[in-house]
Amino acid sequence: MPTLLIVHHTPSPATQAMLEAVVSGACTEDLDGIDVQVRPALTASPVDVLNADGCLLGTPANIGYMSGALKHFFDTVYYPCLSATIGRPYGLYVHGNEGVEGAVRAVESIATGLKWRKAFPPVTVLGQPGKDDLESCWELGATVAASLLD
Repeated sequence: MPTLLIVHHTPSPATQAMLEAVVSGACTEDLDGIDVQVRPALTASPVDVLNADGCLLGTPANIGYMSGALKHFFDTVYYPCLSATIGRPYGLYVHGNEGVEGAVRAVESIATGLKWRKAFPPVTVLGQPGKDDLESCWELGATVAASLLD
């Protein structure tokens, strides 16, 4: 059974709503047969990544960059997973109250270094997530999960 690992840093109600929408999309009934594992960024390990067939990443934008927790995750898993996870699909969602471009650029740069494959464009939300934003998060979760069945 394919495994999708959702790694997130969720310090606010906005990022919590986005996480819940992503998980809901990844766990939709249409995608029976996918094991969805959800881990906070500070506890996710190289073993979690090595056991997964794809990753979905969530972070707030802090001062124009990914959260320190997600950066710690990447620092922990980068070298142990570098050659073993080439080509795996990933997705990203980012919440901010101002610019999120730096956070997206940083995550995409590291994912490129890992040679992961972007399965869906990043979902970015400024301010309080609305209905359309949460639907985009749901679609992100469903699409990245479905990419594991290809």
